[in-house]
Amino acid sequence: MAQRDEKVGRGIWGWGMGWRVCGWLWVLGLWWGSASAFAESGDSVALVYNRRVPESRKVAEYYAEKRRVPTAQIFGFDLPEGEAISRKEYREQLEQPLLEELVRRKLFTFRDVMRPATPLKPAARIHQVVEAKIRYLVLCYGVPARILAEANWQEPDMDRWIPQFKRNEAAVDNELCLLPANRQNLALFGMITNPYYGTTNANVFNPTNGLIMVGRLDGPSAVIARGLVDKAMQAETDGLWGRAYIDARGLTNGAYQMGDDWMRGAAEVTRKLGFETVLDEKPETFPATLPLSQVAFYAGWYDSKVSGPFLRQPVEFMPGAFAYHLYSFSAHQIRRADDFWVGPLLARGATITLGCVDEPYLQFTPNIAIFAARFLYSGFSFGEAAYASQQAFSWQTTVIGDPLYRPRAVNGAARHAELERRGSGLVEWSHLAVVNMNLAKESPVIAAVEYLEREPVTRSSAVLQEKLGDLYQAAGKPLSSMDACAKALKLNPSREQTLRLLHSLARKQAALGRPEEALETYRQLQSKFPDHPASAEAGPRILELIGQLKKPR
Repeated sequence: MAQRDEKVGRGIWGWGMGWRVCGWLWVLGLWWGSASAFAESGDSVALVYNRRVPESRKVAEYYAEKRRVPTAQIFGFDLPEGEAISRKEYREQLEQPLLEELVRRKLFTFRDVMRPATPLKPAARIHQVVEAKIRYLVLCYGVPARILAEANWQEPDMDRWIPQFKRNEAAVDNELCLLPANRQNLALFGMITNPYYGTTNANVFNPTNGLIMVGRLDGPSAVIARGLVDKAMQAETDGLWGRAYIDARGLTNGAYQMGDDWMRGAAEVTRKLGFETVLDEKPETFPATLPLSQVAFYAGWYDSKVSGPFLRQPVEFMPGAFAYHLYSFSAHQIRRADDFWVGPLLARGATITLGCVDEPYLQFTPNIAIFAARFLYSGFSFGEAAYASQQAFSWQTTVIGDPLYRPRAVNGAARHAELERRGSGLVEWSHLAVVNMNLAKESPVIAAVEYLEREPVTRSSAVLQEKLGDLYQAAGKPLSSMDACAKALKLNPSREQTLRLLHSLARKQAALGRPEEALETYRQLQSKFPDHPASAEAGPRILELIGQLKKPR
């Protein structure tokens, strides 16, 4: 039997029963990110609130207390109370006053410097930030989210934009992120190319490079907005665990294939990093019948309003969960709990999300594959990953959640050992990640089976018993698969997991020629979940089984 290293937790370094995987992802530390994955403090943040909305200041004060943001880095301005702000109001009431305060309080230091010539631009003297004490701006509940178009705005070279992009409306966040370059006369029409799109170096996101990362604590209520930092900090302590659900459309050609490629890329990231991953490639979005359990990461497209399993409340979002639905107006109204997508996802428990306040066109929405890779693999903060995934600024994307949130700042083996030391039930997810990462590297299924069979946590974990049942099925052991599924149901699974397990158990029982047991399981499902859409799906199966039992044997 292979030896186990007790200092990093049982089972982390080998399968047991002679199986030992070289190049183990946990050993190499690849899952938890690169050297850039360090936790930042509130010293790197400036907060902005709306003085006309009392709850806005309370959210700012709450965040400042939690993240230890210095008082001198909190700014209040008199802003419109709705979600929209005119371009004139934006300039006069937010952009310019904020910039002046940042300079006055020495958070930004400007100086004239020579910009070298490039193939596209001659050398020029520009006024830019040469020193910055902050990297993030956090806009608090009550600060407007979108800048309205200014119809009569004129500027040089505006004719170079095609009609679709000859616009000057934008997300407040996406305009404000260019504040360090404010004195360089940037165009408002169209968008500004992000020179750091897809970067693997998080350090480039600095005001001295013309960019400050802007996020917002927002949502349908101030309570929800405050909760975003609580859930983020909980996930930083415990880790981001759960399942990944990716809802693609099955596109393999055409103008919209790019969106599906991004979705598939995100699914590949989550799968290789050990998340139990569901990738749906049907044209329709997830059906209401889908048991959506223990969600850590969701990405899908392209419904205009919240739909499918997200219509049910509560949704089983894990602390720290990311949820994103690609739709042109997903963030058109952030503070509505049942309209568009961003507000409903936040109201149902998501911790971080991205969205668009107006039509961005597909190629200028966030590249969700890049986001997943930077956030989950490279150890970027939420803010860094969000800004690495955008091709353009001065455009339509809003970033909602604590931008400091970085669940991958702790080494995976160390996290596992800490969860074991605390006796935390979350250690089951760490074991599941070990299994899934090795399966993604094409390690034998039997090795995964033996690992879980010998791991004591499996005996008390519905999560691991369900996985063991899936592995038994893949290994050609249907009886063992059925037994593991039945055991999982006795180990306090979540509500949505219970629904999935009951469906799975009934199908296994029927396939093994046990119609009486399958019938009883389906009836148990309908009894436990009378109002769930999935309960109706059991009806035809029940009638079929009754018919089988009535036939003479």
